[in-house]
Amino acid sequence: MLQKFFKNKNISEKPKLILKNTIIDKTLAYALETSTLTKRDRKQLNIFKRKVYRGILGPVYDNEKENWRILTNKEIYAMVKKPTITETISLHRLCWFGHVQRMEENRIPKRVLCMN
Repeated sequence: MLQKFFKNKNISEKPKLILKNTIIDKTLAYALETSTLTKRDRKQLNIFKRKVYRGILGPVYDNEKENWRILTNKEIYAMVKKPTITETISLHRLCWFGHVQRMEENRIPKRVLCMN
């Protein structure tokens, strides 16, 4: 369902990016803030996010070669000006750590974090 929405040419990029940030980024960040990510996992998440951006932004016309092409990774990050999903997850982990640090000592997450 989202894929059809993202590829719809009648809808501008702005609502698509807002929906992507609201649904996809928040869900991934929430689901992965307490799990362990390997290097391969982080790479796959960044590939997924760029694939979604390419679906939203679509191809661009290259005047020099006079044909359509997909956006490069650098062009995507320059256009959207958002951190990568792994950076977002790292920020959420720091927020979660701070939240647990402020908890009372008898709370289970605090006891698990402070186990020796």
